[in-house]
Amino acid sequence: MFIAKVIGNVWATRKHPGLKGATMLLVKAVDPLDNNKLTGEAALALDGNQGAGAGDTVLIVDEGGSARKILKNPKAPVRTVIAGIVDTVHITGKE
Repeated sequence: MFIAKVIGNVWATRKHPGLKGATMLLVKAVDPLDNNKLTGEAALALDGNQGAGAGDTVLIVDEGGSARKILKNPKAPVRTVIAGIVDTVHITGKE
């Protein structure tokens, strides 16, 4: 799991039936130890019914079996899913 920022939306009119109705978002990992600086490459993530949108800080699960369980769809061709919207991160010893 990791923390990321939603940086955009992805639309696909033609997609696998297991993705029907799923909200697809573009996310990029953040480093909470470095002022939430965006790091790494962008990734496509399905919203696991959290209602996430552009600008939200989110909790990402990046493992297919767990992602399918969150979506409650064992046949969905998915690896990365948004499991929650992060309100705050508190790091002991940091303000």
